[in-house]
Parts: sequence; C-alpha cells; structure tokens
Amino acid sequence: MRNLKLKVLAFNSSPRKEKGNTALILNLFIEGMHKAGAEVDLYYNYNLKIKPCRGCFNCWLKTPGVCSQKDDMQWLIPKMHDADVLVYATPLYSYGMNGQMKNIIDRMIVLAEPFMEVVEGRSRHIAGDGEKPRKIVLVSNCGLWGIDNFDPLVVHMKKLCQDPPMEYAGALLRPHGEALRAMLDVGAPVGDVIDAAREAGRQLISDDKMSQDTLGVISRDLLPVELYVKMANEQFRKVMAKRKAKS
Repeated sequence: MRNLKLKVLAFNSSPRKEKGNTALILNLFIEGMHKAGAEVDLYYNYNLKIKPCRGCFNCWLKTPGVCSQKDDMQWLIPKMHDADVLVYATPLYSYGMNGQMKNIIDRMIVLAEPFMEVVEGRSRHIAGDGEKPRKIVLVSNCGLWGIDNFDPLVVHMKKLCQDPPMEYAGALLRPHGEALRAMLDVGAPVGDVIDAAREAGRQLISDDKMSQDTLGVISRDLLPVELYVKMANEQFRKVMAKRKAKS
C-alpha cells in the first residue's frame, strides 16, 4: 500500500457535520492521510439522500449489484467499489452507530453476493464479483466518560468486516469528547491527542496499519470521571436554566 495512491472514502454521520466532536478527530485523521499521499473523499450523511434498505433483495436476485431505489447511493456505490479504505465516522447513539450511518451500511448489501461459504465453522456471504479487499476504519465520539462505552459498536464493526470479508483496520475512539474541545479552547495540554489523530492517518497510509499506542493516545483519559461528570452536569443545568428563562 505504501507506494500506491490510495483512495479513501469517508462518511461523517454527525448531525453537527463539520462543527461536531466527531469531525474534530475525523478531520485530523484525514489530514494525516492526505499528507501521506492518499486521495480522500469526505461526505456528510446529513447532506445525502439515502433511503433505508427495503429488504427486497432485488440487488441480489433481479438486478445483481444494482439497488432498485433511486437516491444518492446510485453514485456512491461506484465510489465504494473504487475505494481502498472506507472510514465510518459516527457519534455514539445508544451504544451504537446512528441511523444515518446504518442506512448506508445496510444499503451496501449490493457489494456482496447472495451465495454463502463456510469459514471456520460459520457461514458468511461472499464478496461481489470484482470486489477488491478493502480496509475499514471506525471513528467515533461519545459524551460518556469511559472507552468501554464503545464496546458494542466496535464488536458490530468487526462483525461487519466478516461478511463479506474486509479488513478491520482499527478505531479512533474519543470518550468524553466534549471535554477535548473545551480543553483545546482554554489551551489545556491535549496536543498529544491531536497529534495522534494525524499520526494515525499517516500510519494507515504509509505503514499499512495504525499502532495501538497511537490509538491509545487518542482515547486517553482527559479528566477523572468524577470531575468530568460534575462539570457536565453543571453545564447541562446552565443550559436548561437559560432555556427555561427564555420560555
């Protein structure tokens, strides 16, 4: 991968788009990939018109590889075919990806075949004709304190990479993400987190993988849990009081 012009297709499903905490990490990651020579296309899910999968299986049985629904997936699917790396960036909703990201992933059924195979005692669908191996990267942010809150989402993403087979390249996870933005605003010593997000992008393109040490820095604790919860609760009370005063 190191000497090739890799194509990266990234999706940010945060409703806050470029202003959200998900974008804070994702954009640094993209910057690192750009500097390493990758070609990166970024799309905001909230700017796309993508309908939920209807489960009709027409893309398998009637028009193989082509969904019968007419929306933005018509031009996104060819980009997915060409991509060497897919980046899914989503805020954590109910311990998983949000609906806007799930819609895209469900509609990617067109990249697989209906036929199955048995691998290590379990069944899975095979990749569609002409599909190349690609890497999958997860980027996620949440307002809760601990990194364990991402566990269900990470398990889901790893399972997605098994059917059809793709390579799970790792995850850039940022718990208590609102604290990172606030600490940046006041000049707190969190530059290592910022540098690590860029470095992860460079590593993926130049070294073909991201180191666990780098990913660990991105996810590191910024504040003790008791202090973070106290500050978050105080901020919520202030916002609620202001809104009540205006009503």
